[in-house]
Amino acid sequence: MKKIILIGRSGAGKTTLTQALKGEEIRYHKTQYVNHFESIIDTPGEYAQTHELGYALALYSYEADVVGLLLSAEEPFSLYPPNITCMVNREVVGIITHVDSPKGDPERAERWLRLSGCRRIFRVNSTAGEGVSDILDYLRGEEKEGPEPENGFDGKDAGG
Repeated sequence: MKKIILIGRSGAGKTTLTQALKGEEIRYHKTQYVNHFESIIDTPGEYAQTHELGYALALYSYEADVVGLLLSAEEPFSLYPPNITCMVNREVVGIITHVDSPKGDPERAERWLRLSGCRRIFRVNSTAGEGVSDILDYLRGEEKEGPEPENGFDGKDAGG
């Protein structure tokens, strides 16, 4: 199974997704430090939100096969700059969380993740378990292939 590092802002749903991927009961737990599991590295949001701590994410990413950029469908902006994925020598996937939120806009989140360079996007509702099996299948190498947009971008407006 491939190992994934989950990166995103505080409240993006990294720890909840980690619990869902591990088949655990979902309970709130604020991640205070980098947590290593068999196939998941869960990182605190502050690492992605703070310039100085961001360097640590680069180091931890070398311990993973895949980098997962999480973006909540509720976010008013993207934390990730355009084409950031070219800076990583690992496959980078986008993961949209909180897709069930009435305040969310999963389509906008997907446009932002594609603009950042993510070719493969997963949509999840971790508390309901929706989309979690798709990520597990991907990590196991059992993913059902579907069409990908040319160059990872579908040509739609990437603005918010």
